[in-house]
Amino acid sequence: MAEGTLLRARGVTVRFGAYEALHGIDLDIVQGRRIGVLGANGAGKSVLLRTLHGLVVPAGGEITWSGPRARARSQAMVFQRPVMLRRSALANIEYALAVNGAAGDERRRLAARAIERVGLAHLASRQARVLSGGEQQRIALARAWALEPTLLFLDEPTSSLDPAAAAEVERIVGQIHAAGTTIVMTTHNLGLARRFADEIVFVDAGRVAEVAAADRFFSAPASREASQFLEGELPWTTAR
Repeated sequence: MAEGTLLRARGVTVRFGAYEALHGIDLDIVQGRRIGVLGANGAGKSVLLRTLHGLVVPAGGEITWSGPRARARSQAMVFQRPVMLRRSALANIEYALAVNGAAGDERRRLAARAIERVGLAHLASRQARVLSGGEQQRIALARAWALEPTLLFLDEPTSSLDPAAAAEVERIVGQIHAAGTTIVMTTHNLGLARRFADEIVFVDAGRVAEVAAADRFFSAPASREASQFLEGELPWTTAR
């Protein structure tokens, strides 16, 4: 693999029964990047992230990891609607650390630091499931950040949030990247993608139609599908 490449996908195909969700995906995730994954609803963005993270097993092709630590301990993922356990906000973070092998004192220290980083230390003892959607998403980010992942996948992290909560999530994601984590994020928010991403991966009908530097993608997309998407001509749900 080229120097700096954390994750490489070659010829990756995903099927759910007779339905082929991804077709021959080739993609390199380079360390330090902020990658925005764009495409219409149904294009395969979420399936792509779940597959790269290891939650979906490909029917064909290969995914190769070359990060500094074992893949399972180097990656984390935050979903559009985070799952909160029936325990406090702080205990949700501690649980993730426990699963990853952190001992008691270290686990408590790391969890306290993570919840402080996302500005929710004052809600540490509150039941996580009664928090607002924005607060839950910040706890999910703290839970991921506490693991100090090399690579973080974010699936539409701001789509269900009001503008103030979305801005706070965007700020935290920027801090996670600044601390050294590579970010791969799906979003329908083109403003967020323009502000955040160094690189755009455009997915259309289960294929990677274009990979480009963000400024070039938005100013002069190379593919017809990407041009239509940016102009609002592409159907909201991509047919296959």
